Amino acid sequence: MKSHFTLNFTVNAVKRSAAFAVLPFTLIVAGCTQTSENTSQGTPATVEQKADYLNTSLPLPQRVEALVGSMTLEEKVAQMYNDAPAIARLGVPAYDYWNEALHGVARAGEATVFPQAIGMAAMWDKAFLNEIATAISDEGRAKHHEFKRQGISHRYAGLTYWSPNINIFRDPRWGRGQETYGEDPFLTGELGVSFIQGLQGNDDTYLKTAATAKHFAVHNGPEITRHSDNYVVSNKDLYETYLPAFEKAVVEADVEAVMCAYNRVNGQPACGSDMLLKEILREQYHFDGHVMSDCGAIADFYDPKAHDVTRSPAVAAAWAVSSGTDLNCGTGRLSSFANLSFAVQKGFIDEALIDQAVERLFMTRFKLGMFDPDSSVPFSSISLNTVGSEAHLALTQKASEKSLVLLKNNGVLPLKAGVKVAVIGPNGDNVDVLLGNYNGLPINPVTVVDGLSHYLGDENVEYAPGSALIADIYGHWQTLDKQVLFHRDSEGNQIPGAKVEYYAVEREKMSDYRQPHFPSKRIGQAVLQETLESLTVRQMYSPVSGKLLEDYSMVVSAELIPVQSGEYLFDGKGHITIDGQAVTGAISLLAGQSYALEIEYIFATDPVTNTADNLLREWQLRWVNQTTDLLSEAKKVAEKADVIVMAVGISPRIEGEEMPVKLDGFDYGDRSSISLPAEQQALIQVMHELGKPMVVVNFSGSAMALNWENEHVDAIIQAFYPGEATGTALANVLWGEVSPSGRLPVTFYRDLSGFAAFDDYAMTNRTYRYFDGEVLYPFGYGLGYSQMQYSGLAAPAQVASGSDLTVSVTLKNSGKYDADQVTQLYVRMPDAPVKTPNVSLKGFTRTALSQGQETTITLNVPAEELVYIDNDGNKVPYTGKLEVYVGDGQPDYVSGSQITHASVTLQ
Repeated sequence: MKSHFTLNFTVNAVKRSAAFAVLPFTLIVAGCTQTSENTSQGTPATVEQKADYLNTSLPLPQRVEALVGSMTLEEKVAQMYNDAPAIARLGVPAYDYWNEALHGVARAGEATVFPQAIGMAAMWDKAFLNEIATAISDEGRAKHHEFKRQGISHRYAGLTYWSPNINIFRDPRWGRGQETYGEDPFLTGELGVSFIQGLQGNDDTYLKTAATAKHFAVHNGPEITRHSDNYVVSNKDLYETYLPAFEKAVVEADVEAVMCAYNRVNGQPACGSDMLLKEILREQYHFDGHVMSDCGAIADFYDPKAHDVTRSPAVAAAWAVSSGTDLNCGTGRLSSFANLSFAVQKGFIDEALIDQAVERLFMTRFKLGMFDPDSSVPFSSISLNTVGSEAHLALTQKASEKSLVLLKNNGVLPLKAGVKVAVIGPNGDNVDVLLGNYNGLPINPVTVVDGLSHYLGDENVEYAPGSALIADIYGHWQTLDKQVLFHRDSEGNQIPGAKVEYYAVEREKMSDYRQPHFPSKRIGQAVLQETLESLTVRQMYSPVSGKLLEDYSMVVSAELIPVQSGEYLFDGKGHITIDGQAVTGAISLLAGQSYALEIEYIFATDPVTNTADNLLREWQLRWVNQTTDLLSEAKKVAEKADVIVMAVGISPRIEGEEMPVKLDGFDYGDRSSISLPAEQQALIQVMHELGKPMVVVNFSGSAMALNWENEHVDAIIQAFYPGEATGTALANVLWGEVSPSGRLPVTFYRDLSGFAAFDDYAMTNRTYRYFDGEVLYPFGYGLGYSQMQYSGLAAPAQVASGSDLTVSVTLKNSGKYDADQVTQLYVRMPDAPVKTPNVSLKGFTRTALSQGQETTITLNVPAEELVYIDNDGNKVPYTGKLEVYVGDGQPDYVSGSQITHASVTLQ
């Protein structure tokens, strides 16, 4: 059985910290000659005459104005692209604003991968989420300064992170709901503040990184029509549901950036909405950072297949900037803001508005210390060894443990020591479900099989996938390795492993201006040759030149000798041939027969998107035998076991952002059904017929209607996408090393009955605050191994309107396990003159208690939360009887010693 535990982190760390010489250069700054030892630093080492923008004794606004005031119109416009070019004459280095850090530094090589955002929300732990974000920003700073030392300014090398996603997960069909903190505005807002503060740091002078609150606003599916949809929303829903988290991000967390959404809101593109960007963001919230478009959103203004609200790119650009969009993320369609010079010429926009936008953008870069000496910036000394450190790997394991939600337990959990376990299901050995989307390359990914094998020993765990995830989407792909790959040495002896040769490449000319691309081809002889035991390459440094992110070609050749006959699918990038024939689909292979396998792949930078392929992902060649009788194999494995652990669900390969997936229940990234795929439902039922204790572990970024499972299996755990330590954390929870303590940040519905159309943005009958039907598992729900009791809720009889409300309650762990407990505070406002939510979360905290321990929990509800939203969208201080509930969940779903209640009069 394979194991990920042997990954040599020390070797990887050495590779990451390798340094390469950078030549001195001469720099002209505002007419002054300066010399520096590093082109990427932007701050000269020696200065003959210091330009005002480099004068650290001047206030930042003055420095920014001095720099922007020195630019031509064309130079300013170019700085409004996400991949802003260098301005050599001013000493301004190139910079790409696009970077991601949703649950770890993403798309920038190796990084600690924490649970996906929806999983971190399930922790219900503000302080711990802040600790995670601090670790992420540590790794981000370390990576950025290493890139900077190497002169790298590609996308994903900067410090402006387009995270977190604080949209409201209002509908369980949305594929990107996994990126959010769930369905509740208060929970989302509180967690968003903690995450933003962890990313941005608490230094008095410098931002550690710049966080971005996205997508502003009223944005949560459908994915397939997001470029053309117009979402009509009432003022009440806007201010009661869609905006509160953004207000907290700006007002409480002082978030540095905001991303405007693709969709239209009440007729206007979000990136051209005066209501959103001027009236609400700037005037009501007093936001003073910069706004960037979602990628390609400005082109949607004039795209006939999208919003099509203007025919002119110049008008679209002027419109967006005039409304308050400062930066254009252009993606493959490049920058619509390139038309701004023409827009100024035609009088569509005043140049002063362009100055304003560019000053906002450079203010962020100055706050990050990009124009100051590194010696002045406290974060510049964070070591690259921080990335994937033991401390961070321990942190993500703890996060995984906190995020797992126990949905059902008839007493089978925790499992007893010494049992033999069958891990059955397509997600049992599927790394994808550890990672979610917007992720980095994990340091030490531990699947369910890995974690349980490490805990119990290989001899006590067997695995069989049992089925595909759905159709021909598999979770049990296997990387080709030395068990089936061989090559010949110079004497003709067969040696395990594949031979790989590395070549230099050269860039060819653009071949078709209608389809811009810059292909590369390999040249010369192989520079280096080695043997790969497994067809996985994770290498940010070119093996040809030794330089970071430099292009190179790889040619892999091997004899492929399958162990089993069958129809094999291959999954991997590059030109793949078997016996000289290109592999384009399933191919029939016989056991024991030798086939000539060859793959050529070029790791290349793309000047159009400013990305480097070997920064984004590892290269890997995987295969799966489609003719294996997965169900029969699973039955044989399960029959030998004492306990069956079903690792089922879906994966980020079929739910996510605007995906080319159209299957039964899945609609281009979204879901059209919230049931498990039929293949997996059948698998669970067959395994259940064996009569053995069964634990279902469901992996998904969204709610799953586990109706049959809730009635029939012994225990259910909702895992979401729990990060790279998934297997270790799950083993600890299954065997009682850790008591489960996660709580659902979304409602698990029984089905989609009663739901309006997906693109209907009215909140009627959506989320726990407005839903009137019966649910499977409510928002805030989760079980543990210990028994928690609440008593003695102390609340004032009366509170003056406009004042805070403070309550306290006694919490006792009366069970036999040390455990964490999430205490939740909900309110009802029965005397409001307008319709208000059924119940609203207004406070929460997580507390660790030893068995038998008793403590007092104090919760404060700020006055600004004791308001209702009238039909015009105004906040109105509530007066009348306030029903307050404190305990282990919503008042309609918990009772007895699990919850306490008080009535408070607000007057």
